[in-house]
Amino acid sequence: MLIRKIILVHLFLVSGILASDIAISRETAITRAIEKVGPAVASINVEQHVSSFSFDPFFGFGFPRDIIPMKSSGSGVVISPDGYVLTNHHVVQGADRITVILSGGNEYDAQLVGTDETSDLALLKLDGNNYPYAELGDSDDLMIGEWIIAIGNPFQLFSVSNKPSASVGIISAIHMDFGQQKSGKVFQDMIQTDAAINPGNSGGPLVNALGQVIGINTFIFTGSDYAQGSIGIGFAIPINAAKRIAKELRVTGHVDRGYSTGLVVQSVTKSIAKYLDIPFRDGVIIVEVNTSSPAYRAGLEPGDVIISANGEKVYMPSDIRKVILENDLRSGDILSLRVYRDGKKRKVEMRLGKYRRR
Repeated sequence: MLIRKIILVHLFLVSGILASDIAISRETAITRAIEKVGPAVASINVEQHVSSFSFDPFFGFGFPRDIIPMKSSGSGVVISPDGYVLTNHHVVQGADRITVILSGGNEYDAQLVGTDETSDLALLKLDGNNYPYAELGDSDDLMIGEWIIAIGNPFQLFSVSNKPSASVGIISAIHMDFGQQKSGKVFQDMIQTDAAINPGNSGGPLVNALGQVIGINTFIFTGSDYAQGSIGIGFAIPINAAKRIAKELRVTGHVDRGYSTGLVVQSVTKSIAKYLDIPFRDGVIIVEVNTSSPAYRAGLEPGDVIISANGEKVYMPSDIRKVILENDLRSGDILSLRVYRDGKKRKVEMRLGKYRRR
């Protein structure tokens, strides 16, 4: 009988050790990353007050009838202990009231510090300090195929458990350039992932296996105009770009994209090419350079033909503005130009100047 008890005690102890070992072995870099970042992931809840209209068929015009509250939600991530929250511009656009819910269900009123439609980013502020916050990584150091986690509030599931949802995948591609959209947003250098990103994930963090935020989830391809769910093709704004925007929003409340070049240019036409003996019709020709301007300091002259800007071919004056916008260049940044002069091509670097209103 004594021997039997000893054996049972031994088996009990061994089974306890094995259970503990199994529990430890279930922990992975993914589970640790979610545990690390999860408390800093927020449900962003937006309330708008929209007027409903009635149409008067006799007079032929509409008139406001009622004010209807409309609610929507997205995701965000706390990026500092003093309560700054990063999310997408389209999540909070037009908001009359913004509330933020963190893990556990604590709800806070949020102040909109600033928003930038071009980058589709917005910065919120919660009152107080000592908030759980996420570590921001380096989106210039990414590997295609490395594990990542998308964390957020898809389909408002945050409200079910008061915790964010996570989906796992890999980095499918980097440096994905979509240019300027019809909405005015510019999506350049985007991170592509096959982690499930769904409506409500917008503004939430894309996290690496170290528990560092490397992107802000922004949009997906759905495969049709009717489907809304993930088909494994989602895109995130690189966190290095987001950090730059967040810093500017925090300091000034807006993003200043004003700049000056001091250039007046026009497209190279067939007649201009023939008259000036230019052996091609690509590019734009400089017709005026303002003195003391960035173009003047860079050594550009009337008659120079700009062939490309930052490696992108130029065919019309608006192409240079497009390159500056899509690369998010500001006053003080360098614009690299390929210029044709006197039968030779040369590289010219022009530092954009500060725009001054007249």
